Amino acid sequence: MSARKKKGLPGLQQLFDSIKDLIIAAKPQLDSTDPAVRPPLIEKLRQVAALAEAFTEQRPKSTKSWLQLADELDQEGVNLWNISGLVQKMPNEEGPGLVAAMRLAAFRLIEAGLELKPGIETLVHILQLASKTGATMSEVGNADVAGSVLSSAARFEELLRNADDPAGAHRAERACATVVYFSCRMEAAWKEGNHSVAGFMAQKITDDEQRLALLLPHDRERLASKLHEIGKSVLKAQAGAAAGSDAPEAIPWLQKAFAIVDRLDEAAGLGIPELKIAILRTMARAYFISGSYDRAEAALDELIPTIDACGENGRSEYQELRWLRLAVLKRRKAGDVALLDAFKSIIDHMTFSETNITDVLQDLRTLSHQHVLITDVNRYCLQQLLVSQNIESECVDRLLLSLIVHCSKDDNHSRAIAAIDSAFTATFEAEFALRSLPATACLTLIWQYGDRHFNAKRWAEAADWFLAGSHKLFRATSPTSEAKCYRKAALCYIEQREYATASTVIRRCPANEATTHYVIFLTAVHQGLDDEAIRATHNMVKASDFDRKMLLLATQISHQSEMKTVLLSVLEALLKTLKVENSGSGETVVEAMTLIRCIIRLVLKLLVEPAANKPVLIATLISHFHAAKILAEEACAQKAVALIIKDVSWLWRTAYNCAVQGCADWERNEEQISQLFEVARDLLDTCCEASPVDVDADLYLHLITAAFSGASARVFAYRSTAAHGAHDVSRLRENAAEITTCKAKILVITEKNKITDPDDVLRVEYFLHVLRVFEAEMLAQLRDWEQLSRVVTDVVASGPLGVGTYEAIVDILWAEPDCPINVLLSGLEAILRASLDQNSLSVDKFSRWLRGICTIMLARNTPPDRSKAIGYVEQALAVMEANNEGDDAYPLDERQWLLGTAYNTGFECLEASMLDEAKRWFESATVICRFVPGGKERAEKISETYMHLLARYNPG
Repeated sequence: MSARKKKGLPGLQQLFDSIKDLIIAAKPQLDSTDPAVRPPLIEKLRQVAALAEAFTEQRPKSTKSWLQLADELDQEGVNLWNISGLVQKMPNEEGPGLVAAMRLAAFRLIEAGLELKPGIETLVHILQLASKTGATMSEVGNADVAGSVLSSAARFEELLRNADDPAGAHRAERACATVVYFSCRMEAAWKEGNHSVAGFMAQKITDDEQRLALLLPHDRERLASKLHEIGKSVLKAQAGAAAGSDAPEAIPWLQKAFAIVDRLDEAAGLGIPELKIAILRTMARAYFISGSYDRAEAALDELIPTIDACGENGRSEYQELRWLRLAVLKRRKAGDVALLDAFKSIIDHMTFSETNITDVLQDLRTLSHQHVLITDVNRYCLQQLLVSQNIESECVDRLLLSLIVHCSKDDNHSRAIAAIDSAFTATFEAEFALRSLPATACLTLIWQYGDRHFNAKRWAEAADWFLAGSHKLFRATSPTSEAKCYRKAALCYIEQREYATASTVIRRCPANEATTHYVIFLTAVHQGLDDEAIRATHNMVKASDFDRKMLLLATQISHQSEMKTVLLSVLEALLKTLKVENSGSGETVVEAMTLIRCIIRLVLKLLVEPAANKPVLIATLISHFHAAKILAEEACAQKAVALIIKDVSWLWRTAYNCAVQGCADWERNEEQISQLFEVARDLLDTCCEASPVDVDADLYLHLITAAFSGASARVFAYRSTAAHGAHDVSRLRENAAEITTCKAKILVITEKNKITDPDDVLRVEYFLHVLRVFEAEMLAQLRDWEQLSRVVTDVVASGPLGVGTYEAIVDILWAEPDCPINVLLSGLEAILRASLDQNSLSVDKFSRWLRGICTIMLARNTPPDRSKAIGYVEQALAVMEANNEGDDAYPLDERQWLLGTAYNTGFECLEASMLDEAKRWFESATVICRFVPGGKERAEKISETYMHLLARYNPG
């Protein structure tokens, strides 16, 4: 045995010397900062470790000759370990490898210097060194060396476990060293991929709660952190795998970590709360991935209040936890209240940015059928955004648009509209100015959903959507949209037959837009309010944005509603716009004529209704006939009358028939009747002029009749007004001129032999005679005696049919107190002569006219007048002799008057010594006596008186 000892000693000495030489060579390099010396230094340290391990293995176990060498090696190992702590703090890429080499060498040197039966303290120390060295070698990836070191550590752990400590003085140190050993074995095995060994070591650590309780808080914190890191690595390693595939493997690790940290007092270390939060966060994720949603929710319920209390809203990992809780609740199909609380937690602790708002909105899309929840989340997010310090415009825009879209999908319409209105109101009250483009987008969506309901005939819902677009939020950026929304809503109420509501809504619109008045028109038509509809039509035409298509639609609606008064107003407005816009076009003339015909037909229908306002309707009728006449004249001037010849034909016939009917039905409307006849005359004239072939005589006869009737009606109209004391000289002149023109027109036609039928010719002549009477009447009232004299001359030359004319004119002259004597006399003379010449006058009228002539002439008492007077008396004698008896006998009173006048005039002539004249008068008186009762006696008396007077005045 002694020989063996001696033999082994030189080997230990040699190893010792080699170790010393390497350490001496390495020490200068340890102080050098030159990176080039690091690789050789690490190599020297590895050699030292290998030699020290060999020294440990070769130490004799029965002698203490090596103890001095071991003490030096132990001292070198301690120094080297201490230096490794300093090198560990140096920031360089080769630092971990150098530290690992130094710790390995230091551990092997200390192990080589260990006594054969070390005490508990020594075992605790060496076990900790071995554990740390093994962990360091594992960290740098040297698994083989780490396994060798940890195998040594296992031997020391066994020695420590079996060491006696009856008083328990080293319980804490033993526990700490043991746990450090187990944890290092655990980490090394995990890094090598030996998960079963790692799990076994973790189980050995956590199973002994008494041993864990002996550890210091920071040691337990460090242990929990290691367990957490391993659990996280499991989840991370399976990130690309299917959900829940290996999450159960991570859960035990995390549960062990949480069990350790949960027993620690948070005041024991600053990092404990953060570690606890981190472990719970990872546990919640692991539970979620594994499908353990109840456990995930429980973990998050414990975690969320803790992170909320931290007040660090900007930390993304905290927000991730809130999102995770939301995901868990969704997987558990939690109710809306729980989901809303989860969303509120996210919103309350997030920074309002476009990215975060996008996250919220995208998550809401997964809840597309939970409309109430989506709406509430949108509204809450918007409310929180509006009260924040920095309001992002894009965020507000997106929230409003999202709210509108989701509300459109809500089955509860009232709730959806109320949500939209409250959101708009909140935005407006926050004094947020909505930009033009987002406002347009919101309105476009609102109109789109409103139109969708409208097309589906859900009128009330459509109206609510359109009214939502009228919110004052859009007034600044889109001022015209409000009126548009009101109009659309009003149309919905009209379809719903809520006309009063529609009327109320549409009156909120500005009064200067044609479309607004069109909707008012529709409302009034459906309510049967004629005046309101007519007023809306007039306002519509006056508006700057007026479009004729509105009137075309209004025409159709009025016709369908059978509101003739309204239809009349619309057609008139349509006619006016046609004239204003396109006057002069051939197509326009045709369209205008068509409109006028429609209007006239409509007015004629209205006239026969019991409650018709005839004065207004008649005036309307005449005005449109005049408009048609003007159009016809313009077309004739442009040689385009062929386009409307049928219209003109219909118009003159209608005007003519209407005037004829008016003669029977329209009281005190002579002037209007005259205008209708004149329109018919003018339109007939246009037809005759425009006709390329010879016109039928019947057409000319109607033309003459219309002209005559028009002139006659003028006279009757004036007579009616004059009867009430209204005398208008200008109107008299117009009437006189019209009569003159009418006569001339008729004469032109007759002179051209356009009328050939004898009866028609006779009728036309009567028309002329009547016109002459009317002309004489007008001229008499105008005191135009000269012109009246010419009329009398025309009458005298007019032929045998003028007897009635003679009488009428004489009556006019005689009745006119201001008529000059010479005019009256010449008129009477001319007419009397014509009557005598044509033997066309009754004896009765002849006697009275002759009496008038004689009275005038004798009153003038000039020789020529007296001479004419005796001549007329002599003509009367001839008539008297021819008509002494019978029905047409010369009136007895006129005979008596003639007798007395002849006798008295003869007496006056005799007194004036005008014997020849006196003789003629007395002779005439004597002849008249033959035709009066008692004539013989009276004749004898007259002769006796005449002779007596003659002797008296002429005695010689």
